Amino acid sequence: MADINDDGQKEPDTNGKTPEQNGSFESAAVNPKQVNITDVELRNMQKELIEYKDKYLRLLADVENTRKRMQKERQELTKYAIENVIITFLHPLDNMENALKFAQDMSEEVRNWAFGFQMIMTQFKDVLAENGVYPFESIGTKFDPHCHEAIEMVESEEKPPGIILEEYVRGYKMGDRTIRPARVKVTKGAEPNKLLEEEPTSGTE
Repeated sequence: MADINDDGQKEPDTNGKTPEQNGSFESAAVNPKQVNITDVELRNMQKELIEYKDKYLRLLADVENTRKRMQKERQELTKYAIENVIITFLHPLDNMENALKFAQDMSEEVRNWAFGFQMIMTQFKDVLAENGVYPFESIGTKFDPHCHEAIEMVESEEKPPGIILEEYVRGYKMGDRTIRPARVKVTKGAEPNKLLEEEPTSGTE
């Protein structure tokens, strides 16, 4: 037992250690308090644990689905923005291509200028092709409302209805998606009244 000196303070034990160092005070962790629960309480706790785990997994799945949906929406917005820029870019490209069709009828100086513009236009088309943008052929093919826009319909004795005879504006695709439909002239069937007029009339006996 520690001695008390004249000042009223404890003196250390003979071994030079305080009671705390000698382990006189036991920690609560050495003798934990035991709690008794019934089997019903244990089953309820296990059930709650399963429910919390299920809610946690569902929450993780919702967060992952939200992340994927937002990523897909950003990609689609970026894709549509690029498509709109390309569609706007196609109009001056059409004008340049149409103007160069008449270059051969011009003077030699104009043809030399046209040759340079032809090279620039080819480079533009190469850039479009590198990004998956390419024109598609329409003349002689079957009319497809997903790829074509009919701006004129004419009767034809040589072609069946729905065949494209002429292309006014070239159509373009980006991958498998049509970003600009081709504006075309399409054949149609004969009008009913005209068919009746062409039918031969039988004579009366």
